[in-house]
Amino acid sequence: MTGSEVPPSFRLAYVPGVTPTKWVRIWHERLPDTPLTLVPVSAAEAADVLRDGGADAGLVRLPIDRTDLSAIPLYTETTVVVVPKDHVVAAVEEVSAQELADDIVLHPLDDTLEWERPPGQAANERPETTVDAVELVAAGVGLLVVPQSLARLHHRRDLTYRPLSDAPESRIALSWPEDATTDLVEDFIGIVRGRTVNSTRGRTPPAAAPTQPKKERPGSGGGGARRKPAAGKATGKNPRGGSAGAKGGKRGKPRRRS
Repeated sequence: MTGSEVPPSFRLAYVPGVTPTKWVRIWHERLPDTPLTLVPVSAAEAADVLRDGGADAGLVRLPIDRTDLSAIPLYTETTVVVVPKDHVVAAVEEVSAQELADDIVLHPLDDTLEWERPPGQAANERPETTVDAVELVAAGVGLLVVPQSLARLHHRRDLTYRPLSDAPESRIALSWPEDATTDLVEDFIGIVRGRTVNSTRGRTPPAAAPTQPKKERPGSGGGGARRKPAAGKATGKNPRGGSAGAKGGKRGKPRRRS
């Protein structure tokens, strides 16, 4: 970057239901001089936005077209069925797909769950979006199966949801263009993976500060003065085998007291 260029920034796309708040907060703490811009995208358009340079990285729902894109799975969501509050399903803690066999289950066109066959009875028409499907559930037209985060995102007072067993699950991943794995992308990868601020994986570690030479201790052989022995401490053995005494001291019988 030259002096005439604008400061670097990071654009993060995210699909409905994903809440990047925690990771964005950590980003601002670690990189306060690098702005992070959130780019809301639909699940269907997320891959194209990344491929076309509309964002540096994105929090997407799998599966996506992985052509020219890298992806790191982050977590898996619980799948739930959205029902009116007075529906029989609202009275249980969990329901199986088989138990929805007699219900109309809406299957919106933007659904990302990989069904071999969606549960329940199919509606005459597929809603365009999950938002449209939620409105139809509230109108009593049918039920809706979605990842739990989408049920929370489109919550209504007249609706509730329950976990759906034996159903496909939605996975959230961090994705970015393979040929654009920049330092800022590596920084965000480190954040979502919980690396510490001192981690240098994928980045050039900072140059170590020059160390200051240690000062020589007196008497360590560097030409300084020799240390004096502590008071009362022996300096060595007497050549005749006796204990050390004061230098030049005479040996003999003790003097008699007068």
